[in-house]
Amino acid sequence: MSLKLDNFLLVDSNMQFSREYTEFLKKHSANEESQIIAAGDNSRHLLKMMFDNLIKDYCYCDFANEISVSELATYLNEHHQICGVLISSVDYHLANKEQQFIFNSLHLVRYILIQQQDGSFEYEKLTDKANVNHLSCNGALSAVGEDIEASLCKLDS
Repeated sequence: MSLKLDNFLLVDSNMQFSREYTEFLKKHSANEESQIIAAGDNSRHLLKMMFDNLIKDYCYCDFANEISVSELATYLNEHHQICGVLISSVDYHLANKEQQFIFNSLHLVRYILIQQQDGSFEYEKLTDKANVNHLSCNGALSAVGEDIEASLCKLDS
């Protein structure tokens, strides 16, 4: 399956996997700038990937901490229009129920990445139910927040 990966969020829960994936993308792209946004808890690694032109942007996120994920969603809703999320297959399938809930809350469109023995990657669409909540970076929630804020301002005046 081939995807147009503009503004996809890469969950960086495994540094080696993320680097291999982004290097694979760079090697197989037609000299196009990366449009991947990565998020994880190793800012040094993410910054290095950005300076190596493997990713477009990065954001710190501890995916085990719901507050950190909520801050990530706020940042992404304000600065990027995320089209989907990419998660390592191993990380997704080894995650506990709480962690899978967080992964499934990130966006309506989610793919797991499966690394093949030859170093290539396959995409498999996640069919688990998506959750739309304060952890989502779909952009719809920020618009709802603005409507609520506007309504509250009208009530004050």
